[in-house]
Amino acid sequence: MKSSLCTLLDIEFPLIAFSHCRDIVVEVSKAGGFGVLGAARYTVEALEIELSWIDEHIEGKPYGVDLIAPTSMAVTEQNDSLDDIRKMVPQEHKEFAKSILERHEIDSTDVYEDYDRSSFLTHGKAGNIIDVALSHPISMIANALGVPPPYMLELAKKKGVPTAALIGTKEHALKQVQAGVDIIVASGTEAGGHCGDVPTMVLIPEVCEAVKGSGIPVLAAGGIVTGRQMAACMAMGAAGVWTGSVWLTSAESDMPPTLKEKMLKASSAETIRSRSRTGKHSRQLRSTWTDAWDAFDAPKPLPMPLQSQVTEAPLSRVTKLAEIGHSGADQLLTSWVGQGVGLMNSVQSAKGIVYEFMQDYLEACEKLSSSLND
Repeated sequence: MKSSLCTLLDIEFPLIAFSHCRDIVVEVSKAGGFGVLGAARYTVEALEIELSWIDEHIEGKPYGVDLIAPTSMAVTEQNDSLDDIRKMVPQEHKEFAKSILERHEIDSTDVYEDYDRSSFLTHGKAGNIIDVALSHPISMIANALGVPPPYMLELAKKKGVPTAALIGTKEHALKQVQAGVDIIVASGTEAGGHCGDVPTMVLIPEVCEAVKGSGIPVLAAGGIVTGRQMAACMAMGAAGVWTGSVWLTSAESDMPPTLKEKMLKASSAETIRSRSRTGKHSRQLRSTWTDAWDAFDAPKPLPMPLQSQVTEAPLSRVTKLAEIGHSGADQLLTSWVGQGVGLMNSVQSAKGIVYEFMQDYLEACEKLSSSLND
């Protein structure tokens, strides 16, 4: 395809696949797209292992890494250790989360003990993760929330690696241009995970018009799970698409089977945009867990990254129990996913999804072309 993005990333088809699963990253890149590993949840040591595995299996094809280093957080360089963050979390919020579990017959006694995961890069953690990512032959590094840290931008430029940033408004796109990013990912409210409130159909042409003349390609994101949606976005000015949710139900996905099955059955109306999971608005499957946090007696969500210290440990227990058939856990079960989930109705290989995108895109383009002849 003739696309500025294809030239920049040296790929055949401008389909970007964000995934926490290394197998998906490899299979998408080998099929002609561009896999991006979601790396924020990894430690330095774990990320080194994952990227080394990708390097060994991707057959020299290009791939990228995505981080979550938010511009604004409720921590500073002086208080950003995990212990510091935990001390800032009000007990009231933990007690409320535990009460949700208990109402669904789940023991919450030790739910917060020994849980030390965090999906967000604080000041002290970001530099080391960025160093590891850029020590590998990646072809793009992306930041999922806000302007990338100056350290990322500077080191990526030195290494000759394009930087990307996800945005949800025209104003945020202009800030990214000013900061010096190489690729803008315009994500509509239909997207899974963190998202704004502007629909993809409105956001893409608005952002493309705003950055016109900058030479910076715009990737469309938000509810995109088919090639015909991709064609529509390209018609509005996008240079390609950034996708995430569609890979969650792929054969290679490491998504727990119960969650995968829940997504395959879900309609586009069965997602909710809420601050209750991370402190910033994110879209996820609606469940009794999300309903509880929307209730009148629920405490107000804490700012990022504090809210995650309230929610991730209980949800980890919910997922484990749902896998062994616990009915209460199954009712609570949720995960980040976009509104495109209503079009995700079967399990396919990652390679098969790429090829289906290509075929669907081609048919949509041919249909548009024939309409001109008519």
